[in-house]
Amino acid sequence: MKTLRPAVLALLILVAPPVVAAPRPPPPPAAPPPPTEADWRTPDPQNVLVIDTNRGRIIVELSPIATPNHAARVRELTRAGLYNGRAFFRVLDNFMDQTGDPIDSGAGTSSLPNLKGEMTFRRGTDTPFTSVDRTGGIEQGFVGSLPVISQATDLGLLTADHKVDAWGAYCAGVLGMARGEDVDSANSQFFLMRTNASAVDHANHALDKRYTAFGRTLVGQDVIDSIKTGQPVPQPQDRMMTVRVLADIPQAERPNVRVIDTNGAWFKAQVAYLRATLGPDFTACSVSLPAEVR
Repeated sequence: MKTLRPAVLALLILVAPPVVAAPRPPPPPAAPPPPTEADWRTPDPQNVLVIDTNRGRIIVELSPIATPNHAARVRELTRAGLYNGRAFFRVLDNFMDQTGDPIDSGAGTSSLPNLKGEMTFRRGTDTPFTSVDRTGGIEQGFVGSLPVISQATDLGLLTADHKVDAWGAYCAGVLGMARGEDVDSANSQFFLMRTNASAVDHANHALDKRYTAFGRTLVGQDVIDSIKTGQPVPQPQDRMMTVRVLADIPQAERPNVRVIDTNGAWFKAQVAYLRATLGPDFTACSVSLPAEVR
């Protein structure tokens, strides 16, 4: 039997391909440290509603940038006292809580004329929009506390007004205006989302661009989730006992509300952490905005 000489064996060793170790996966991302004072903003008290229910307090922020007419209408009806004592008459588990009907049945309206739908709005480069994701020609982000889906900013180069279409995303906590078959039939009734029903998460059950999304819950999602369910809700129904504009509450009893600023460093770090953690499952609905009442 022929054996290899040492010199030949050494040559074979020299030309053998090196063994490459498999790359180690990157370490899991670390959650950002707690926010600092600079990471918070104080919302305009004219755009904050304090809803005291028999289940607890809900604090919401209206979005006049996205829905100026609906924000103004709900503020006007609040100041007129129409929402005080109103029942949650239609509440669907894992969906939404509907209220705001003067006769608590779903058939009533205020004495004011119906509103023209504001399902979409035009977003320009001057609109305070914080982008958190882009896929193709669609961006997801926030206008204040409202999660928003939008055409990509650069598409504005092709439009006459240099703006793009944007609309509120129906994530948990978002407020939507109820309406009839007519898209311009919203009046006083509204609903609060228990869960995500936005096109970014549930394409087959999307409310986006079909109902005006006019605000977002800052505090009290647990209260929204605790409202008695039913279609209609059996008696006794849960109710909004009082609804007030924050600016109208006397200073001595006014809650001091603050919410994470979507333009701040902590928010950007949190979005990066969630994107790395969730991967392709990340959407704007994945991002909750911490809020505090002091």
